[in-house]
Formats: sequence, C-alpha cells, structure tokens
Amino acid sequence: MRVFSIIIKSVKEQLRNFWVLLLTLAMGPFFILVYYLITESYKLDYTVLIVNEDIEVPYRENTVNLGSSLIDFAKAYHADTMGIPLTIVEALDQSTGIDQVKQKKADALVVIRKGFTAALANAANPANAEMPEVEFFGDLTNTSYLISAVWANEIMYEFTRQVTNTPRTLKITESPLGVTGSADEFDLMVPGLLIISLIMLMFTASIAFVSEVEHKTMLRLKLSGLKAYEFLTGISLVEGIIGILSVFLTLLTAVSLGFQFSGAMNVLILLLVAGLTSLSIIGFSLIIAAVTRSANEVLVVGNFPMFLFMFFTGGAFPLQSDPLFDIGGYPLSLQSLMSPTHAISALNKTLILGLEIGDIVPELISLGLLTIVYFIIGGLAFRRRHLRMSN
Repeated sequence: MRVFSIIIKSVKEQLRNFWVLLLTLAMGPFFILVYYLITESYKLDYTVLIVNEDIEVPYRENTVNLGSSLIDFAKAYHADTMGIPLTIVEALDQSTGIDQVKQKKADALVVIRKGFTAALANAANPANAEMPEVEFFGDLTNTSYLISAVWANEIMYEFTRQVTNTPRTLKITESPLGVTGSADEFDLMVPGLLIISLIMLMFTASIAFVSEVEHKTMLRLKLSGLKAYEFLTGISLVEGIIGILSVFLTLLTAVSLGFQFSGAMNVLILLLVAGLTSLSIIGFSLIIAAVTRSANEVLVVGNFPMFLFMFFTGGAFPLQSDPLFDIGGYPLSLQSLMSPTHAISALNKTLILGLEIGDIVPELISLGLLTIVYFIIGGLAFRRRHLRMSN
C-alpha cells in the first residue's frame, strides 16, 4: 500500500511540473519529425532550365536549329528514362533563368550559345576548330546543382554524339552565382548561425518580461503611471541592442575563422535583417511570457519554440519544404510562420548569392508583418494573463 501511495504522489508531482513532463515526452517525436523533414528535403528531384540562343543554319539540305532539337531531345530523354529524377524546362532568357536559380526554383541553368548548330554542322571537318558552346550557371556549393549538371552533361554529349557520329566533346563553361565558386561548407552555414544567435533572445527577453510578474514589481510599475507601450519599448530596446551585439560577435568570430564579409551595403543589410529579426523574436517572447509565471518556467517552455525556430527554419540544417502557395512569386510554407525562415533566406541571398537589397524585399516584408503579429498576440495575451492578476 505504501508503494501505491508513493506512486500516486509521484504522478501528482509530475503533473504539477507539466511543462517539464511535456518537454520530456515531446523530445523523441520532435526529433523524429525533424529528421523526417531533413530527409524529405534531400529527395531526388532536380530541375534544369535550358535557354536556347542558337540560330537556324543550313544543315543536311534543311534549315535547322539544333539548339531547339537539343531541348526536345533532353525532354524525350527524360521521358524515356523514368529513373532519372530530372525535369527539363525551357526558360525565356539567361537573366530570367538566373533569377529562377537564385530563387531556388531550379537547380541549374544551361545556356546554348549562338553558333551551336553551325559548330555541330562542321564537326566532321577536321580543319574546323570551333566547338559547340554551352554554359552552365548555378550554385557550385549546392549538391542539387552538381547532380543536375552531371545529368545535363550526359544528355548533351549523347545528343552531339548522335548528331555528328563522333566522340567530339562540347565546349562547356561554368559560371558560379555570387561567391559560391569560392565558398566552402563553413561559409554556407554562417547566415543560419547568425540568425541562431538572435533566436537565443527568446530566453533573455521572455525572462525580462516575466520577471516583473515573478518579483511582484508589475503592480508598482502600474501604480507609477507607466504606460504599456513604455514598458514594452524599454525592454525591447535593451533586448534589441543585445541582439545586434550578439550578431556582430558571431560575425566577428566567423570572419576570424575565414568567412568573407565586406562592403558597406552588406553591413547595412545585415543590420536591417538583424534588427527586424530581433524585434520579431522579442515579440514572440511576449507570447512565451504570457504562458509562464517564472524564469524557471521560461527556461522549460522556451525550449519548444527554440527548437522549432532552430531546426525548422534552416538555421541548424538546410531544410526545405514544398510551398503551400506563393504571393508575387515568393513561396510560402508552414515554415514561413517563423520569422527566422525569412531572415536566413535574406542573408543567404545577399551574403552567399550576392543579390541586392531589392531582391530581399519579400523577406523584409514578411519579417515586418510577422513582427507585428507576434507583438499583437503577445501583448494581448500578456495583458490578459498577468496585468489583470496584478490588480
């Protein structure tokens, strides 16, 4: 009977520590879900864009454009070889194709240069030194690009072999996007790690809000005539400074270890993205503070959103999911409900792919909107839970 009493007592104690119990039970399923999404992100599915700049020339008693024939051959090759996880899409022009690759809507761009048909038509002539020219564009550090380029190479060599009946090779040039031609694996991780340094504000900001409740100082603050916006502004300003300082310490460490970072525009972009992300995390911290009553509870409850923000936004791992829909060409998924998703995307585009600030406007708008939503939800919830209790 005494053992039974101890069991009942222990169960009640576990239920009193509800958040700790929930964290313990949720960790296993959580990481199963994380690694499932990681493996889903690496499913074999590649898209190659092809732009044909070739012109028609006389060939074997006809006028042909072998660039167009190559595109048809590539599509038929894919259809006949069902085991190849490759999609061939014809793009309008080089500029459009590069934009699609930068926006991760395709893995590689192949441009068939002018004179492709003429070079193949004269391939049987030993005196002809001209070779059919093709150029590849892509993120040279991206595995999807490398695999796509290998398949595209194979298709093109097979096409030229059938047309010319010779083992003559193509003249292929490769043009990296941004700094991907020189970036290593460490460089690719830095944008995500910069944002992870801001995610940690979730704890300091939540504790800053909830400590006023825990230490019974909220009532005195209200009696002093302090307005709600003054209270939020004061704490948010301090936490924002901590966030900016954290980002620059993280960046300084990365630069000292070899990360390439330069340019006044890059500094301004980093400040803008870091500032908006800090505000969004502070706004989300209000939500955490609204459901907790002490710093100890914050340290437990805060683990749930911290893990979500770290693992499901691409901060700790390069994670992608299929978009639910897009607005103005900007894809949105469930991950888009978490502000670090947009911040990491913005820094990857500017620091790694070399895009301009105009190219990250969708990310900046998304960060701003999420910040407003977080503050509205957090402010209303904090007021309902804690400010009424202080009356």
